[in-house]
Amino acid sequence: MSRLSPQAILLVDGYNIIGAWSSLKRTRDRYGLEVARQELIEVLVNYSAFEGYQSHLIFDAQYQNKPTNSEAVTKHLSVLFTEFGQTADTHIEKFCASYKSKHFQPKGRLIVATSDRAQQQTVLGYGAEWMSSQQLAKEVETTIRRTRSQQRPQ
Repeated sequence: MSRLSPQAILLVDGYNIIGAWSSLKRTRDRYGLEVARQELIEVLVNYSAFEGYQSHLIFDAQYQNKPTNSEAVTKHLSVLFTEFGQTADTHIEKFCASYKSKHFQPKGRLIVATSDRAQQQTVLGYGAEWMSSQQLAKEVETTIRRTRSQQRPQ
């Protein structure tokens, strides 16, 4: 099914999700942060495509002396590492402020997935929706079950 515009824009605070999901924490502790990031990317590729979301997975790179690095993984998911000195929270806040000013009457939903309470209040103030890390995990699981049931032979 082709859509002209996404159902929603989803901003995901990557390290917050990795720290909140027990499966990703285990992966991080056992195999390292890079493997946990890749696992989260794989999950979000499928979730974003199924839901029709334009998702942006944002990781802090504030301690790396490098410019912002963004990569389109699929047409539904891009991964961004913030620039030196910038946190994922700051990037998300700027995106929400920009979205609100550019879309006085937004055509779509803007959702931020994080369990950071201060971030929750900030993004709600910009008119975005907030989704906790655990709620995102539940929605991902529901999507996985729905895709599996649709793939079963009849």
